[in-house]
Amino acid sequence: MANVRLEFKASAGDGDPQTRPILILGQLPNLQRLPWAEVRGKLQPRVTEEVWKGGLSSLSPNPTDSCPLYLNLATLAALPTRVSRHNSPSAAHFITRLIRNCLPPGANRCILMVCERSEVFASACAIARAFPLFTRRSSASRRADKKCVTVEFVLIGQNNGPMEFTTLKCLESATEGVRLAARIVDTPCNEMNTDHFVEEISAVGKQLGIIPQIIRGEELKDKGFGGIYGVGKAAEHTPALVILSHTPEGATQTIAWVGKGIVYDTGGLSIKGKTTMPGMKRDCGGAAAVLGAFKAAVKQGFKDNLHALFCLAENSIGPNATRPDDIHLLYSGKTVEINNTDAEGRLVLADGVSYACKDLNADIILDMATLTGAQGIATGKYHAAILTNNEEWEMACVKAGRKCGDLVHPLVYCPELHFNEFSSAVADMKNSVADRENAQSSCAGLFIASHIGFDWPGVWVHVDIASPVHAGERATGFGVALLLSLFGRASEDPLLNMVSPLGEDTVEEEENPERDTKRRRLV
Repeated sequence: MANVRLEFKASAGDGDPQTRPILILGQLPNLQRLPWAEVRGKLQPRVTEEVWKGGLSSLSPNPTDSCPLYLNLATLAALPTRVSRHNSPSAAHFITRLIRNCLPPGANRCILMVCERSEVFASACAIARAFPLFTRRSSASRRADKKCVTVEFVLIGQNNGPMEFTTLKCLESATEGVRLAARIVDTPCNEMNTDHFVEEISAVGKQLGIIPQIIRGEELKDKGFGGIYGVGKAAEHTPALVILSHTPEGATQTIAWVGKGIVYDTGGLSIKGKTTMPGMKRDCGGAAAVLGAFKAAVKQGFKDNLHALFCLAENSIGPNATRPDDIHLLYSGKTVEINNTDAEGRLVLADGVSYACKDLNADIILDMATLTGAQGIATGKYHAAILTNNEEWEMACVKAGRKCGDLVHPLVYCPELHFNEFSSAVADMKNSVADRENAQSSCAGLFIASHIGFDWPGVWVHVDIASPVHAGERATGFGVALLLSLFGRASEDPLLNMVSPLGEDTVEEEENPERDTKRRRLV
């Protein structure tokens, strides 16, 4: 599916399934409310009204179901009728699965998505995940033809008018961001090294009219970025910190997104085994998601200062590799004793968040990373783990995940109980915990927070996406939709505003007008 072009249209028009295969999917109650007249032009002459009604009556989703209406060229598929409170009402994960399993073959195909308006954004991002861009199969290189999948939404329930042009443009930007992030994560390190990643960032900057700030190699060492430099100094391709900055007039706050971009993680001298190292090309998933989301957010009109920081390195081995027992001075001014070179992501992110705090004066700092294998144990394969110093933002992240399909669940935030795991006799801290059975994912996030300070008055959010960054052997582009939804209130786009859980005012701010009211908080 690497050569597939996705198009979102208000109307896909009529078509014969023989020449334009079609998949119609939605929750069964929504499909049953769909009038035959609405789909007749896309199914006739191959499918009659009687066959359509028979297909509907045969569906019994548990949790999903599908029914062929005409050979394998017209298919009807049903999503789960109900989902639990920790899932997205859009049933986004099932949308991706059904498309992969049920979408008919062909060069020109159609997806008719039947849902409520509130589920459009999550559904579109789920559709995008079914069409990864990266492949190196020899058969794909011999195909010159581009395939096209046209997506039309049929809205059910309240506010079910036609899809506006602005909504379609937003869906296009968001899904491009999802597929961009997935492509970067899928690309192996012999192609997606730090130099190539810098080129990807520069290309996005060029499209947006932004010149990136690039600090790399020995310059990192000279400027005090001991975390990024220490992790990447042994690799052939030098480590880098790259910043894209969007600073519009009238901005009232400064937001920083910091992405972990470890293009490959051998574990360093604390080397991974032969079964745990494959797949470590995905360790740049946080930076990839930040890049995809930044591109979409700026294209859709972001009203506040937005900085995207990419902490890029390859955790390699060699004569210059960091050793256990080495002590590094990080950008925060704090020293770190290395007791595990495979706990490298927190080192590069510590430099990133410290720069965002000290040099960019960010009000809100969000870091995103494939940080710990323990994340999958704590919150599973589908829900990212979040850790934050602000309860309202914790709630907002969970709501944003349900609205956009990038599900998240909170971790315990308790630095007074957990941070002593990093105690060192010779430095300010170690980089890995003493007890791996004590809230390991929370502790990893707290290490990052310690470099801006636990008493920092701003909002800090950490998102660990180690497991949901991929599904099987394919990247998901996880994190793009989450960032767009979570910060949707800072966008000029109506759809992103609708899927955002954040607002500009709270009761607390009304009761305490002297407090800084720049930060957008939960409505």
